Amino acid sequence: MEITDLTPAERRVREAFPLGEGVDLREGPEDDPAAGAAWGPERTVRAEVLRALLVDGDSRAGEIAGLKLAGARITGQLDLRYGVVQHSIRLRSCYFAEGPMLYGAQLRALVLSDSVLPAFTAAALRVEGVLRMSRCRIAGPVRLAGSQIAGAVFLDGARLGGSPDDPDPSDVPNCSDGPNGPDGPDRSDGSHAPDPPDPTALQEPALELNQVSVGNDIAATGLVCHGQVRLNGATVTGEVNLNDAVLHHPGHDALHAETLSVGTDLRAMRLRAHGRVNVSGARIPRHLNLAHARLRNPGGQALRASSCVIGELWLRETAPIEGVVNLRGSQVDLLHIAPETWPDRVRIDGLSYRRLTPDLPAEQRLPVLEREESGYLPYAYEQLTAAYRIAGDDAAARTVQLAKLRRHRRTLPRYARAWGHLQDITVGYGFRPMRAAGWLLALLLTGATAFALVHPRPLKADEAPDFNPVFYTVDLLLPIADFGQQSAFAPQGWAQWLSYALIVTGWILATTIAAGITRSLSRQ
Repeated sequence: MEITDLTPAERRVREAFPLGEGVDLREGPEDDPAAGAAWGPERTVRAEVLRALLVDGDSRAGEIAGLKLAGARITGQLDLRYGVVQHSIRLRSCYFAEGPMLYGAQLRALVLSDSVLPAFTAAALRVEGVLRMSRCRIAGPVRLAGSQIAGAVFLDGARLGGSPDDPDPSDVPNCSDGPNGPDGPDRSDGSHAPDPPDPTALQEPALELNQVSVGNDIAATGLVCHGQVRLNGATVTGEVNLNDAVLHHPGHDALHAETLSVGTDLRAMRLRAHGRVNVSGARIPRHLNLAHARLRNPGGQALRASSCVIGELWLRETAPIEGVVNLRGSQVDLLHIAPETWPDRVRIDGLSYRRLTPDLPAEQRLPVLEREESGYLPYAYEQLTAAYRIAGDDAAARTVQLAKLRRHRRTLPRYARAWGHLQDITVGYGFRPMRAAGWLLALLLTGATAFALVHPRPLKADEAPDFNPVFYTVDLLLPIADFGQQSAFAPQGWAQWLSYALIVTGWILATTIAAGITRSLSRQ
């Protein structure tokens, strides 16, 4: 391209490129690229000029060439498909009339921070450094599937899907109201705006990062997305940070990250998700942190984290989840969730965890097991029992086991339920041995009083010892006791039937007490 073909703005860019110097066309700090369509020729640069510089531009000896442009209206399509660009690209606060086409390109670094774009197509992109799209506003889809980014990906503060003027869905009361995080309230001014247009008609993700490989982090704090964020099969060496993000895709997947693999953490503190958060099959060795989050998908699953391997799953001070929580088959070392956070329906079949926090009485944890969609699951009770035993709370573990037997009783035939009720009332299925001792004491008082009123006749009057109603009742109740009273006296009439009842109940209760003591000693 001849120099005579260039406008003054393009000439400035052409002269700065070999030196790696920047060209700033902005008129002031309040300059908003969303108004870029109205910028005049003094701020307009053709995409074909930028392409020519990136593909064929020369470098000055001793200098590192690079494209550094801010505040420009870029017309036409920046088409670098399959191109190999040896220079860094920094296009900050620019307005793109057409979405760049970077499919299969190989770049050193790409910075588009604060820019406004109609779309961004860069599947199979290769970047040796960082991809920075902080605070970008992109109405159409962002396609990065299969890309390889050696450095980090920055999407903090970006707004994807919908027009730049669409209201922030985090301002909607139903989506953002909830407990304030430790760093302050959900919104700085506490204001709320009307509900944005429903984006469910979108047939493709607003942000497509499936099968990407990132050598460092994905930093997307404060991301606002109208539509689906897709991270299926992505591999991130560092962490994925979605703190304070707002994902709005009602009735569909707001975050679709099946088989995601991260090196450290998936952080999503204060996340606002209207739609399902799906991380099924993910591998997260440290933290999946959803503290202070708000998850909403009424009528469907709000959180699907089945078949995952997670170091610690944090739902600390998370608002009550609206929608089903599915944790089936997942392995978690530490699960931090308060009872009030769980929704009305859960799927926890096969969920395993070693530790459960915060430390709460078993009575507060047990109602969650009743919400399992599959009905009675013995494994869920065994898992909760194991967690309390690891914590050293044997009393809570026994409470869970007792609740398990009571829950199982409801699945039995009527006659079996009757027997179960009797066991429960008398000895708490063996987990309340002191209750058996109480029954023994009550029977001892009953028998001693009755036999004190009606003495049994002696079998051998001249050899019988003096009758003692207390020790006579003890002889009947305790099979191992022998004070010589039972063998020396024989009751008659109703007293005889009372003695039979005392013998039978004594055997049952004494055996239960012995079993309870044995279990207690074995756990020591």
